[in-house]
Amino acid sequence: MVSSSSQCLLASDAKSPQGPGQDAGDDPAGARKTAGKGAGFTGTYRLLVRGKNINQNTLLATDYLNHFNEIIMLLEMLPSLPECYGDAAEWRPKSYADHFRESCFSDAELAILAYENAPENYRQAFDATIEQMDRLVLEAIPRIKVLIDAGLEGPLQLGVEGVTRKLQSFVDVASSIINGNMDTLDQAQIDQMMNA
Repeated sequence: MVSSSSQCLLASDAKSPQGPGQDAGDDPAGARKTAGKGAGFTGTYRLLVRGKNINQNTLLATDYLNHFNEIIMLLEMLPSLPECYGDAAEWRPKSYADHFRESCFSDAELAILAYENAPENYRQAFDATIEQMDRLVLEAIPRIKVLIDAGLEGPLQLGVEGVTRKLQSFVDVASSIINGNMDTLDQAQIDQMMNA
């Protein structure tokens, strides 16, 4: 429910393909490359997410991490159920918006718009963490397939444990960012998690 004129503007702008506060003739070439980032509605969204499953400070939702919890669970099954490899191999990176569009999350559209207006420090750290997790999974899946095909149970168990341990570390970092306990992720932190 929209209850103020600024929220009405926000609601109508969110539906506009040009973005908040613009009409078709206002967008100079390239000006909308980072659509949503820093659009100036952070304060409004902090009010709109009150009482929702979206962090009021960071404007991010932990529900997105279910996408990674799913692949961790699938990978952990592989040493005892290698026939489940096909399910794990089907996993693909999914954008924050796509996750919520495809989910049953009750405030999916609000979660997407809040993410687009999240404070830049949290959003950059969060996006960097997600990028690392996506890369880690996509690199691990073919290596795991080689171990399954070779019937190497011990190395498979160790390989899966290593990947899932790293993934869980990144999930923990992402959760800390979402909950506002951390707002940066530097290369040293990434290296430390990758070498764990």
